[in-house]
Amino acid sequence: MQLEQRIKRRHFLVLIMMTFIWIGLLARLWWIQLGAPHHYSRRGIDLVKGAVKQRQQSIVLHSGRGDILDRNGYAFTGAPHLALILFPLARNSLTGTDDLQQLADLVGQSSEYLGATMEKAKAPVLLRNQRGKLIVLTEEQTDQINKLAIPGVVALKVTERYRQEEVAKHLIGYIHQNPSLLQSLYAEELASGKMSKESAVGASGLERSFDRFLQGVEPSVLSYYVDGQGRPLRGLDIRYTKHENEYYPLSLTTTLDVSIQRRMESVADQVGLKEGSIVVLDAKSGDVLAMVSRPAYDQTKVNVQSRAWQNRAVKQIPPGSVFKTVVAAAALAEGVILPTDRFTCTGDYGKYHFSCWKKEGHGSVTLEEAYAQSCNIAFAEIAKLVGGEKIEEYAQRLGLSMQVGHTTSHLFKLDGFKQIDGEERGSVFAKDVSRRDEGVLIQTAIGQRDVRVTPLQAANLMVTILRGGQPGQVRLVSKIAYQNGQSFFQFPQQAISMPGIDYVTANKLRKMMRKVVTDGTGKLLNEANWEVAGKSGTAQTGGAGSSANHYWFVGYAPFDEPLYAISVVAENKASWGQNQAMEMFRRAVDELADHTARSSRLRVGNSPE
Repeated sequence: MQLEQRIKRRHFLVLIMMTFIWIGLLARLWWIQLGAPHHYSRRGIDLVKGAVKQRQQSIVLHSGRGDILDRNGYAFTGAPHLALILFPLARNSLTGTDDLQQLADLVGQSSEYLGATMEKAKAPVLLRNQRGKLIVLTEEQTDQINKLAIPGVVALKVTERYRQEEVAKHLIGYIHQNPSLLQSLYAEELASGKMSKESAVGASGLERSFDRFLQGVEPSVLSYYVDGQGRPLRGLDIRYTKHENEYYPLSLTTTLDVSIQRRMESVADQVGLKEGSIVVLDAKSGDVLAMVSRPAYDQTKVNVQSRAWQNRAVKQIPPGSVFKTVVAAAALAEGVILPTDRFTCTGDYGKYHFSCWKKEGHGSVTLEEAYAQSCNIAFAEIAKLVGGEKIEEYAQRLGLSMQVGHTTSHLFKLDGFKQIDGEERGSVFAKDVSRRDEGVLIQTAIGQRDVRVTPLQAANLMVTILRGGQPGQVRLVSKIAYQNGQSFFQFPQQAISMPGIDYVTANKLRKMMRKVVTDGTGKLLNEANWEVAGKSGTAQTGGAGSSANHYWFVGYAPFDEPLYAISVVAENKASWGQNQAMEMFRRAVDELADHTARSSRLRVGNSPE
């Protein structure tokens, strides 16, 4: 009897436990379904939105972000085009019908290619040709396609933010989804619901530095809702979500000239530049007209680990003999030597394994001749006379050991706002290195050891000399504007707040740079369509035994009335063979001469009689 009672008691307790478990499960289910479907778990997961997404096939027609334009209004971030959109559900719609052939005829593609495109599509796609370029439709084609009324097949206006054939990709940058970055930058917007965890943020370039201004309205989205077999759900037809605002998104007007940018990218590709950069600045204002970086990358498929997306034009590298410009400026400005003073080069310094690139030496040379011939021994002697502290001071005066990109002390919610993303400072000496150590000093004199300069700083050095010695900041963006065209903010041209060099010294440097081309290491440039001036540089990348060099040429053109300051670098090239930088500079000058001539003819042709 007692045994039966114990068994019944156990059964009763088990039943009570099962009842509480079921009540708990029902409560949990109620909470998930009704209590907190929009904020499930500590991560705030929206279950309703997730469930809808499982049944949604959608494509973004416009990102909602602001445009990035060149100085004449050309959009680097895409222009609207009529295009064919294919949803995966169209496979069911076109099976065993004549619609596939009709559609193929309308877009000028074979039915086999169209069918294969849809078969491979796991998400909605824009129809492209076999080279990957978007097939742009006419309004007539668009009307005829939409009259077919094929579920999952729509022709609409689409704006691709990034295009394969576009230029200035390193400057524009790219966007991506990064919830942790979003939380750190836009906590208030996330809390208020203005942004969601799916919102994209700028990852590099102008997309990153101006992200707060380019963030605009919600994306325009085209959606279908489907069942488990991918068929359209009844009652839930195609949905088009579009947000219009008179003022937003904002747009950026850059200082870039898309025509010059295209020409410079063509030059880089013509010479086969694998790693390096080209910078073209307006010789008077210092504004960026073009900036090219290689290797190239695809903004829609970014391999972050490859680092190809980084803009090499703003990364510091050894400048080689380009830095002799700073040593010469310090020597002339301080009156340490006269232009007529002579130095003897026998080809070997006699210690530190330091030698001249010309093994037999240059003999007796003046400062001007030593600069034109890029004599290492003469500049080692000049550097000892000038001293390390003065060399470092004049590098600072000429803008070579600081960020030279345009800054704004306070802009909207941002303090110390910088236009150019990822720009590095440059340096002359390492932190704890003696400025008076002879071995260090002579290596510094020829732009080796700890000396680092960015190609952007080098181009700006030319502008500083042409300006008479006063360094200025480099603008990449001239203004931010509302959607209706009204100005939101304008960026003025700004000088760097420190003394430069005097006008007389700057003028002497200009004459010396011309002699580099007429009588020195830059003779190849006498073949250019314009007379040019500048300084060559070769920097070893891994010490004296390295077989790879960085090749530089920095200068301006035309010589008499300068329009452009140009810096070109071919990085990590073999120490034998053709100087790729010199060839690249010559081609760049020829392209700029042709561009200027064409622009002048157009202005004359459009002027009133």
